[in-house]
Amino acid sequence: MKILKSFILFICFISLAKEPDLKWKNFSSGLVEAKKSNKIILVDVYTDWCKWCKEMDKNTYANDDVIKYLNKNFVVVKLNAEGSDSFVYNGKKYSSPDLSQYFNVDGYPATLFLKSNGDIITLLPGYNEAPMFLKVLSFINEEKYKTMDFDKYIETKK
Repeated sequence: MKILKSFILFICFISLAKEPDLKWKNFSSGLVEAKKSNKIILVDVYTDWCKWCKEMDKNTYANDDVIKYLNKNFVVVKLNAEGSDSFVYNGKKYSSPDLSQYFNVDGYPATLFLKSNGDIITLLPGYNEAPMFLKVLSFINEEKYKTMDFDKYIETKK
Protein backbone atom coordinates (compact mmCIF):
# COMPACT_ATOMS: atom_id res chain seq x y z
CA MET A 1 0.00 0.00 0.00
CA LYS A 2 2.87 2.36 0.82
CA ILE A 3 4.37 1.72 -2.62
CA LEU A 4 1.04 2.52 -4.27
CA LYS A 5 0.80 5.83 -2.38
CA SER A 6 4.36 6.70 -3.36
CA PHE A 7 3.61 5.86 -6.97
CA ILE A 8 0.49 8.05 -6.96
CA LEU A 9 2.43 10.95 -5.43
CA PHE A 10 5.15 10.51 -8.04
CA ILE A 11 2.59 10.61 -10.87
CA CYS A 12 0.98 13.73 -9.38
CA PHE A 13 4.38 15.42 -9.14
CA ILE A 14 5.23 14.56 -12.75
CA SER A 15 1.90 15.91 -14.01
CA LEU A 16 2.41 19.17 -12.07
CA ALA A 17 5.91 19.60 -13.49
CA LYS A 18 4.73 19.30 -17.12
CA GLU A 19 4.65 22.49 -19.14
CA PRO A 20 1.09 23.77 -19.80
CA ASP A 21 -0.32 23.06 -23.24
CA LEU A 22 -0.07 25.51 -26.09
CA LYS A 23 -2.84 28.08 -26.26
CA TRP A 24 -3.81 27.81 -29.92
CA LYS A 25 -5.78 30.73 -31.39
CA ASN A 26 -7.64 31.15 -34.63
CA PHE A 27 -6.07 33.44 -37.21
CA SER A 28 -8.06 36.58 -36.30
CA SER A 29 -7.58 36.37 -32.54
CA GLY A 30 -3.92 35.48 -33.05
CA LEU A 31 -3.35 38.68 -35.04
CA VAL A 32 -5.05 40.75 -32.34
CA GLU A 33 -3.04 39.14 -29.53
CA ALA A 34 0.25 39.51 -31.42
CA LYS A 35 -0.32 43.23 -31.95
CA LYS A 36 -1.02 43.67 -28.23
CA SER A 37 1.90 41.51 -27.03
CA ASN A 38 4.36 42.39 -29.82
CA LYS A 39 5.10 38.67 -30.27
CA ILE A 40 5.82 36.81 -33.48
CA ILE A 41 2.96 34.70 -34.82
CA LEU A 42 3.49 31.02 -35.61
CA VAL A 43 0.75 29.68 -37.87
CA ASP A 44 0.45 25.90 -38.07
CA VAL A 45 -1.20 25.29 -41.44
CA TYR A 46 -2.68 21.80 -41.51
CA THR A 47 -5.43 19.60 -42.91
CA ASP A 48 -7.51 16.98 -41.13
CA TRP A 49 -6.26 14.15 -43.36
CA CYS A 50 -2.54 15.01 -43.12
CA LYS A 51 -0.54 12.26 -41.38
CA TRP A 52 2.53 14.46 -40.81
CA CYS A 53 0.37 17.26 -39.38
CA LYS A 54 -0.83 14.81 -36.74
CA GLU A 55 2.78 13.76 -36.11
CA MET A 56 3.76 17.41 -35.56
CA ASP A 57 0.93 17.74 -33.03
CA LYS A 58 1.80 14.48 -31.29
CA ASN A 59 5.59 14.85 -31.22
CA THR A 60 6.83 18.36 -31.91
CA TYR A 61 4.07 20.55 -30.49
CA ALA A 62 3.72 18.22 -27.48
CA ASN A 63 7.41 18.48 -26.60
CA ASP A 64 7.85 20.30 -23.27
CA ASP A 65 10.78 22.41 -24.52
CA VAL A 66 8.86 23.45 -27.63
CA ILE A 67 5.77 24.27 -25.57
CA LYS A 68 7.78 26.35 -23.13
CA TYR A 69 9.59 28.27 -25.88
CA LEU A 70 6.43 28.91 -27.88
CA ASN A 71 4.36 29.99 -24.86
CA LYS A 72 7.06 32.47 -23.86
CA ASN A 73 7.91 33.94 -27.26
CA PHE A 74 5.13 33.38 -29.81
CA VAL A 75 1.42 33.63 -30.42
CA VAL A 76 0.39 30.24 -31.81
CA VAL A 77 -2.33 29.91 -34.43
CA LYS A 78 -3.93 26.89 -36.09
CA LEU A 79 -5.17 27.32 -39.65
CA ASN A 80 -7.02 24.44 -41.29
CA ALA A 81 -6.19 24.90 -44.97
CA GLU A 82 -9.44 23.19 -45.92
CA GLY A 83 -11.57 24.74 -43.18
CA SER A 84 -14.76 26.73 -43.64
CA ASP A 85 -13.71 29.73 -41.53
CA SER A 86 -12.97 33.11 -43.03
CA PHE A 87 -10.63 35.82 -41.81
CA VAL A 88 -9.68 39.38 -42.61
CA TYR A 89 -6.00 39.88 -43.42
CA ASN A 90 -4.57 43.20 -44.63
CA GLY A 91 -8.08 44.56 -45.11
CA LYS A 92 -9.29 41.71 -47.33
CA LYS A 93 -11.56 38.80 -46.40
CA TYR A 94 -10.18 35.31 -47.09
CA SER A 95 -11.56 31.83 -46.65
CA SER A 96 -9.18 29.43 -44.90
CA PRO A 97 -8.18 27.76 -48.21
CA ASP A 98 -7.69 31.16 -49.90
CA LEU A 99 -5.59 32.45 -47.00
CA SER A 100 -3.40 29.34 -47.15
CA GLN A 101 -2.99 29.86 -50.88
CA TYR A 102 -2.20 33.56 -50.35
CA PHE A 103 0.72 32.49 -48.14
CA ASN A 104 1.89 30.05 -50.86
CA VAL A 105 1.25 26.95 -48.79
CA ASP A 106 1.34 24.00 -51.17
CA GLY A 107 1.96 21.10 -48.79
CA TYR A 108 1.22 20.10 -45.23
CA PRO A 109 2.17 20.62 -42.55
CA ALA A 110 3.51 24.11 -43.11
CA THR A 111 4.66 26.55 -40.47
CA LEU A 112 4.20 30.21 -41.28
CA PHE A 113 5.95 32.92 -39.28
CA LEU A 114 4.51 36.44 -39.20
CA LYS A 115 5.71 39.59 -37.50
CA SER A 116 3.44 40.95 -34.78
CA ASN A 117 1.95 43.36 -37.32
CA GLY A 118 1.07 40.46 -39.63
CA ASP A 119 3.88 40.90 -42.17
CA ILE A 120 5.31 37.64 -43.50
CA ILE A 121 8.69 36.50 -42.18
CA THR A 122 8.93 33.07 -43.82
CA LEU A 123 7.19 29.79 -44.54
CA LEU A 124 8.70 26.53 -43.31
CA PRO A 125 7.31 23.53 -45.21
CA GLY A 126 7.05 20.01 -43.86
CA TYR A 127 7.44 18.04 -40.66
CA ASN A 128 10.11 19.03 -38.14
CA GLU A 129 11.41 17.09 -35.15
CA ALA A 130 11.47 19.02 -31.88
CA PRO A 131 15.27 19.57 -31.62
CA MET A 132 15.53 21.11 -35.10
CA PHE A 133 12.24 22.98 -34.65
CA LEU A 134 13.62 24.64 -31.52
CA LYS A 135 16.58 25.88 -33.56
CA VAL A 136 14.20 27.30 -36.15
CA LEU A 137 12.17 28.98 -33.42
CA SER A 138 15.24 30.63 -31.89
CA PHE A 139 16.47 31.69 -35.36
CA ILE A 140 13.15 33.43 -35.97
CA ASN A 141 12.67 34.80 -32.45
CA GLU A 142 16.20 36.22 -32.26
CA GLU A 143 15.65 37.78 -35.71
CA LYS A 144 18.82 36.15 -37.02
CA TYR A 145 17.03 35.67 -40.36
CA LYS A 146 17.73 39.36 -40.98
CA THR A 147 21.50 38.95 -40.97
CA MET A 148 22.35 35.32 -41.86
CA ASP A 149 20.98 32.20 -43.45
CA PHE A 150 19.80 29.29 -41.33
CA ASP A 151 22.74 26.99 -42.13
CA LYS A 152 25.21 29.62 -40.93
CA TYR A 153 23.11 30.11 -37.79
CA ILE A 154 23.21 26.37 -37.08
CA GLU A 155 27.02 26.43 -37.44
CA THR A 156 27.22 29.16 -34.78
CA LYS A 157 25.20 26.98 -32.39
CA LYS A 158 27.62 24.01 -32.51
